[in-house]
Amino acid sequence: MRPFNRCLSPMGHSYPKDLVSFIYERWQDPVLFARLFPGQRERFELPDRAVLEQVLSTCYQASLMREEERPVMFRLIIRESHLFPAEEGPPTGIHRLIFSRTRPFNEYELHRLAPAADFYRTLIGIAIDPVEGAQIWGLLHSGTRWMHNVYGGRKTSPPLPYSLVVYVTGAGQLSVCLGSEIIASLNAGQINCPTLDVFNSQWITHSLAAVHSETIALHMAARARAERPWADLDPDFGKYIGQQAIRRIISVIRNSHHGGLLVYLPPEMTEEIMKENRFLSIKYQFLELESRQRFRTLTLRIMNTLAAIHGDARHPDKQVGWREYVSCKDDNIALLDEAIFDVAHFIAALSAVDGAVVITKRQELLGFGGVISGDLDTVGMVTHALDNEGTHTEVVLSEGVGTRHRAAYRLCQRLHEAIAIVISQDESVQIVKWHNGSVTYWDQVPTGVPGF
Repeated sequence: MRPFNRCLSPMGHSYPKDLVSFIYERWQDPVLFARLFPGQRERFELPDRAVLEQVLSTCYQASLMREEERPVMFRLIIRESHLFPAEEGPPTGIHRLIFSRTRPFNEYELHRLAPAADFYRTLIGIAIDPVEGAQIWGLLHSGTRWMHNVYGGRKTSPPLPYSLVVYVTGAGQLSVCLGSEIIASLNAGQINCPTLDVFNSQWITHSLAAVHSETIALHMAARARAERPWADLDPDFGKYIGQQAIRRIISVIRNSHHGGLLVYLPPEMTEEIMKENRFLSIKYQFLELESRQRFRTLTLRIMNTLAAIHGDARHPDKQVGWREYVSCKDDNIALLDEAIFDVAHFIAALSAVDGAVVITKRQELLGFGGVISGDLDTVGMVTHALDNEGTHTEVVLSEGVGTRHRAAYRLCQRLHEAIAIVISQDESVQIVKWHNGSVTYWDQVPTGVPGF
């Protein structure tokens, strides 16, 4: 069965024309469109197929060129220049700069502009002329705040307009977005789309349910002691904070290019793991102090602070959650968000030491340099999950993977409640779990943004 998040042409490799066909096919699926762009009532009208093929083919050719031995990288947006505000700019807006005359849209012009259009700060603006076709009209300075979204943080940057955006991130590597949301990517001849996001699965929610209940209970106790009214919190808000924390750790490890292994264990296993354990030993253990639980402490403080900020005695039933968090301008929330970001960086750095970083599902950092016993039975066959819930699968040999993967397979075969996240040096990510009677792994599809 073909994986739902990948598409290959009959010849075994996909190219820009296949990517366009894939995007048009997805556009006809109303369920998939609603999942990609929730709350968007009007369906975005794609450019003419031939025009979009020309744009992506030109970007593809530009990606194969080199700039002083560096890969060509840029972001491009298809939108008329007059649709951008004239007086805005980073960090809260987009700075529009229009050329005195349009430039031809071809791979050579893109190659020349790419060094000036820094991928992380600038977009190349193009418009579709009914006679001349695609033309480059200027540059858009977006600033770097948009990267916070990719890292799994709050959306502090202004959203990109509801237009097609193309990322060129290396030779033959294209991602097509609608605004800030990736639709599909072409990489190494494969088309990927972000429909497989394991963090949205029900099995992860179920695995962490008891821990989330504990955090909510702590929040409710703090709310009961508060002198002023607090707003109700979305029951899933703490879960979202935890998910974003894990995303950040993974993103930073991918950006380091050294790979890493994260092992998440049930909290009740803490005492056993910190002592002699025949399955997993931690070389560098942390003492059982409050600092070991900083992630949960920060999560709880965010929950309490957000509820306090939006508390209103006139509206005692008001509920707030992720939407209010990502748009909150309060300095205290910003500081707490930055604090979580810093802890994620710290944990990611620990993964540079050989062995696993060991964390409980309560986000308690037990230590690093974890060694998974080589005496555990090897795993010859593993199950590859093709959807979030592992309903559609294929059984594959465990050959051809590195020592981190094999160690994760062995551990999950023995400790069924463990979750292992393996980040390879090539930035690929596998999430491993004992699921439906076998060691199962999910490929977490990359974002299409280099280093994330």
